[in-house]
Amino acid sequence: MTTTATTRTPVKAAVASFMGSAVEYYDFFLYGSAAALIFPTVFFPSDDQAALIMSFATFGFAYVARPVGAIILGHFGDRIGRQRVLMFTLLLMGIATFAIGCIPSFEQIGWAAPAILILCRLLQGFSAAGEQAGASSLTLEHAPDNRRSFFTSWTLTGTQGGQILAALVLIPVVALPDDIKYTWGWRIPFWLSAFVVLVAYLIRRTLHETPEFEQAKAEGKIARMPLVPLLRDHWRDVLRVILCAFIAAVSTVFGNLAIAYGVEVGLNASVTLWLVVVANIFALGTQPLWGMLADRIGRKPVFIYGALSSAVLMPFYMLSMGAGNELLTFALAVLTFSFGYAAANAVWPSFYGEMFSTRVRFSGVAIGTQIGFLMAGFAPAIVTALGGVKEGGWVVISVFTAVIALIASASALTARESKDIPTSELGLASEKRELAPAV
Repeated sequence: MTTTATTRTPVKAAVASFMGSAVEYYDFFLYGSAAALIFPTVFFPSDDQAALIMSFATFGFAYVARPVGAIILGHFGDRIGRQRVLMFTLLLMGIATFAIGCIPSFEQIGWAAPAILILCRLLQGFSAAGEQAGASSLTLEHAPDNRRSFFTSWTLTGTQGGQILAALVLIPVVALPDDIKYTWGWRIPFWLSAFVVLVAYLIRRTLHETPEFEQAKAEGKIARMPLVPLLRDHWRDVLRVILCAFIAAVSTVFGNLAIAYGVEVGLNASVTLWLVVVANIFALGTQPLWGMLADRIGRKPVFIYGALSSAVLMPFYMLSMGAGNELLTFALAVLTFSFGYAAANAVWPSFYGEMFSTRVRFSGVAIGTQIGFLMAGFAPAIVTALGGVKEGGWVVISVFTAVIALIASASALTARESKDIPTSELGLASEKRELAPAV
C-alpha cells in the first residue's frame, strides 16, 4: 500500500468532512431545537404536552428514513465512491431544510402542514444517513495509519460546529415577540441554510476520492452488491455497531430533550440554548484530544469511558436545572457533554469504520449507525411520553441515559481493538473467503 500513502490528503479530507458535517447538522439540529420550542405552536393544534410529543415524533421520523438512506447511499458509496455520494447528501439536506422554512402553518392549511413537515424531515433523514458514514470513511482512508482516530474525530467535531451555529441563529429568534416568532421569524434560520450549503459545497467539491477506494477499484475488488458481503462476512460487526450507536441518544437528550425540560423547571428558553452552545464550544476542543488519546491507548477504553461517564453525570446535570444556580448548570453541561459524552462521540468514526474492509465500509458504518440511531431519534418522544419533561422528570431521563450507555459499553467490549491494524488490513479478519472481483 506504499503507492497509495503518497496520495493521502488527511488534512484536506478532515476539513472537508468538518465543513460538510457542520452544514448537515446545522440543518439537522436546527430542526431539533425548533421541534422543542417552535413547532408545537406552529404545526400542532393541541394542548402543550400533546403538541410537544407530536412535534418530537416528527423529529424521530428522520430516523425512520435513515436506515433506508443507509442502504441506498451505502451501496453507491461503496460502488461509485465516497466523494460523489457526499456531494449529493449535502445538496439534498440543504433543499429539504430551505423547504421547511416555506411551509405554511396549521392555521393556514390544516393537517397538510405537518404532513409536508414530515416529508421534508424524511428527506433530511435520508441525507444524514450517508453524511457521517461517508465523511468518516473518506477521512479514515485518507489518514495515516497511526492517526486515524484523530483525523476522523473532525467529522463529529463538525457536527458540534453545526449545532453551535444552529443554536446561535435560533437564540435571537426565540427572543422575538410571539406574533413575529411564530409567523415569519422562525423561518429565517431555515432559509439561511442555503448560504452555509454553498460554502460547504465549494470546499467539498475540491476533494478527490480516497486512495484505498481507488486501489480497490483498480484491483477489481469493488462489490457489485456491497450488502451481500457485508451481511455474509460482517453481520456481527453490523450488530455491534447498531448497539454501540445507541449512545447517540445522549446527544438528542442533551440537545433537544433537556431544552424542553429546562423550560419546564423554570429556565429561560434562551438559557437552555446557551447551555447547548457552550457545551459544544468546549467539545470543539476536547473531541480532537479524545481522538488523539484513542490513537495512543485504543478506541475501546475511550469509547466506553464516554458512554459510562454520560450515565454518571446526566442526573447531576438535570438536577442542576431546577436548582436556581445557572453557573452550576453551565459547568455540569460542559462536564457532561464535552468531557463525558464527547469521548465516545469523537472516537466512534474510527471505532466503527475500522471494523469493516474498504469494499463494505461505507455500507457497514451507514447501516449499523442508522439503525442504532433510531434510539436517538425517538428518545425525545419516548421520554416525553414517560413524563421526562415534567417536574421530577430528571429521574426518567437519567435512567434512560444509563440504560443506553450500558448497552453501548457492553457491545463495545466485544469488539476487537483496531488501533494498530494497518488501514489496508482493516476488516479482513471478518472476511470468510478470498476477495473476488465480483460479488
